[in-house]
Amino acid sequence: MRVEKIIITLVAVLLLAASFSVFAANADKKVGAGPNPFRDCGIGAALFSETHWAAVTSNVIWDVGSTAVTSATMSPETCSNFHIKTAKFIIDNYDKLIEDAAKGGGEHIVAVLDIEGCSSNVQTDVIAVIRNDMSDKVGSAFYAQKDKTEKATDYYNAVTSASSNCLI
Repeated sequence: MRVEKIIITLVAVLLLAASFSVFAANADKKVGAGPNPFRDCGIGAALFSETHWAAVTSNVIWDVGSTAVTSATMSPETCSNFHIKTAKFIIDNYDKLIEDAAKGGGEHIVAVLDIEGCSSNVQTDVIAVIRNDMSDKVGSAFYAQKDKTEKATDYYNAVTSASSNCLI
């Protein structure tokens, strides 16, 4: 019985390893050349860009790292430096940013859109989308129970979603 469990475990590990090697063989770039999904991608990297262990921990706790891995494999550009700068700016300036969203404008929200690459001619529309998204979140019954990091994550998601076409 114990031998059967060992064989089943070994087969599972070999199948998993084979699937990764097939995926890697189909990649256009050298294996390992992309971002580290747990450290450089996902919500963890956005919130803890300078503290790698916290980024990894956050990604694993958030959704077992699936969002980070998906970002790294499907769209590694989402792991780029400007999103990290956006996340850091949001966590450092959350109170001012939420005020700017409520007002429909302000220097902090313009600064975060500048980081995201939004030209001034589209910022008014992007701010309106962020304002609408955040008003729904702030108006929910659960919002008051969230800590600052969770609130900043909501804001980050609203900004990156609303500004997704700014760099195109």
